[in-house]
Amino acid sequence: MERPRILIVDDEHDLRQLMKTSLTKEGFSEIEMAGTIEEGWRRFQDCEPNLVILDVMLPDGEGYDLCKRIREVSRIPILFLSAKSDEVDKILGLAIGGDDYITKPFSPKEMAYRVKAQLRRAGVYTIEATAKTTEAKATSIGPFEINSDETEVKKDGQKLALTAKEVGLMASFMRNPNQILSKRTLYLHVWGEDFYGADNTLMVHIRRLREKIEDNPSDPTYILTVKGLGYRFMPSN
Repeated sequence: MERPRILIVDDEHDLRQLMKTSLTKEGFSEIEMAGTIEEGWRRFQDCEPNLVILDVMLPDGEGYDLCKRIREVSRIPILFLSAKSDEVDKILGLAIGGDDYITKPFSPKEMAYRVKAQLRRAGVYTIEATAKTTEAKATSIGPFEINSDETEVKKDGQKLALTAKEVGLMASFMRNPNQILSKRTLYLHVWGEDFYGADNTLMVHIRRLREKIEDNPSDPTYILTVKGLGYRFMPSN
C-alpha cells in the first residue's frame, strides 16, 4: 500500500508547520502545503492527495469553495479547520462535503489521530503504510542532543534534569534552530491548548529552562527573546 498523501491548506505558516511536524511524528511523510484556495487547488491537482486539511478562512475566499471544487472530482476525506465554533458553521462544513470539523485552537496530536481515523475509513491507512523504514536516531545540534522519542535532552553528553514541558520546548527549538518561534506556536506544540492568557505560563517555563541550559540565565546565549515576536534558539552560540 502506498504511503498516504496529505494536503494542508492554511494561510498561517506556523500552524501549517506545526501540523506537518505532528503528522510527520506519526509516520506520515507525503505532506504538501498551500496558503490560498488557488494554490491549494493547484497542489490538489498535482499531488492527488488522499486527504485534505482545509482552513475555512483563507486570503482569497472560504475553504468551503475549495471543498466544492474537490467534491466535483473526488470523494477523499476533507477535514475543516476553523476558529468559528458555532454549530451552524460546523453543519455547513459537513453539509457541503466535509468529513470532520476541527475548531481552533486544537491539539496537534488529536488532529493527527483524526487524520488516521479518516484515512482508515477511506481504506488508505494501515500501521505498515506509515511505518518508518529506518530506525530513528538521536538528534544533535550544538552542545545539545535529544533522543529519538523526544523524552531526554543532554548537554555536552550530560543528561539535563528537565520536566516534560521543558523537554517539549527543547524539542520545538531543536527542530527549528536559528528560527523565530512565536509564543503561540510554542504553546500550541507543547501544551496543545489555546495560547490566549497563557503568556506568563510560557515565560515561567522559558525562564526555568534557561536556568538549566544556560551558563548565565540572566544573559542567555541559547534561547533569545525576540521582542514582540517570540523566541529564537541559537545552538551554536
